[in-house]
Amino acid sequence: MRLSFLDESMVGAVINQLDIETQAPVLSVREIIELRVRAEVDRFNQQREQSYFNGLIAPVDAEKTLNGYLLKPNQKIDAEKQYYIAVDAFQKNGFFMLINDKQVDDLNETFTLTPYTKISFVKITPLVGG
Repeated sequence: MRLSFLDESMVGAVINQLDIETQAPVLSVREIIELRVRAEVDRFNQQREQSYFNGLIAPVDAEKTLNGYLLKPNQKIDAEKQYYIAVDAFQKNGFFMLINDKQVDDLNETFTLTPYTKISFVKITPLVGG
């Protein structure tokens, strides 16, 4: 089954889309985050000529730019570390998730997936000076 993971702005505009294949008919929120993070890190690590990472979580030692997170040439990203940072960010409201337009807040909540399941990630942008 192909799932689409959408990065959306606070007003619902799609910023990025990542399509991932899975055989699992039921996944928890934690497993959905892991599936997404591992897929985007694997894709980046396989494309050795790229220096920009456009993922859910900023890699360690990356510089934020308009094109994504800039890494040193040929730098690999640790998927395990990214996953733990993503789970921590979710728990600290660094981003929130919508599954079929319903906000989820429990990492252990499970969902039966279909080809029509919509999974959105919305990053929270901190206010300057606040």
